[in-house]
Amino acid sequence: MTGSEYALIAGVIFLAACLQASSGFGMGMLAAPVIAMVDPALLPATLIILAFLVTVMVTVRERQSLDLRGTGWALVGRVPGSFLGAWLVSVLSREGLAWVVVAVVLTGLMLAVHGWAPRPVRATLIAAGAASGIMGTATSIGGPPMALVWQGHDGPRLRGTMSAFFMVGSSISMGMLWVTGAVTAEMLALALWMVPAAVAGYVASRYVNRFLNAARLKAVALGASALGSVLLIVQLVLAAI
Repeated sequence: MTGSEYALIAGVIFLAACLQASSGFGMGMLAAPVIAMVDPALLPATLIILAFLVTVMVTVRERQSLDLRGTGWALVGRVPGSFLGAWLVSVLSREGLAWVVVAVVLTGLMLAVHGWAPRPVRATLIAAGAASGIMGTATSIGGPPMALVWQGHDGPRLRGTMSAFFMVGSSISMGMLWVTGAVTAEMLALALWMVPAAVAGYVASRYVNRFLNAARLKAVALGASALGSVLLIVQLVLAAI
């Protein structure tokens, strides 16, 4: 990669980490389309590693507000979902994975815009956990299903609960990807280089939280995700011509 590509990824990781730490989700939705434009082969492991780092920090910060029961049921679904997601990574081409990223992001956007809000009962938590496992392991975008189920939580409870879920879920996903040979040295190296950007985004979130309410954060997440998806679609279409 060129220096400008490293700078682009660092910038989007900073913004994505800030968004994740402020709202409890959105890192993959914001960063994955941009990284896929640079090189789809860097997904999903690079983002999963960085998301794990951010979720650990947020879980510690919001530990007093966790919904441990809900997290436990969601993780029941996450494990089998991660198996299927790892299989998808092993069989899809780079372009195929990029289209999956687009489909996942746009589906999440449509559901969020239409305000669908399933009740966070045992069955929906397990189903959402399974969907998150598939999407998160295959594309690093596992937030939309859990955000739909837990959107009724207040700020600290939403951030803490989702972060705890993704902290464990990211570990499971990385394990599945490692077993299937989908984690490369290039992914690990890029993740290491991007750690300062992710930590800076987390630190910035502490200040951003003072100025952005839930509605504004949601608007930023949806807008950035939509823009990234449109740019990725344009790139894929141009490459196919």
